Amino acid sequence: MTSIDGIEIYPVFSLVLFTGFFAVMLWKVISLRKTEIKKLENTPFD
Repeated sequence: MTSIDGIEIYPVFSLVLFTGFFAVMLWKVISLRKTEIKKLENTPFD
């Protein structure tokens, strides 16, 4: 793997991508309103 030029950017890119996705999902869950949570928790029973 060391013979491939520019290979060291892929692990950094994947870490940034994963961290960014995780942060966005965490922010989205934290910022949900209580009414939206109630609506979503009753979805399987509707």
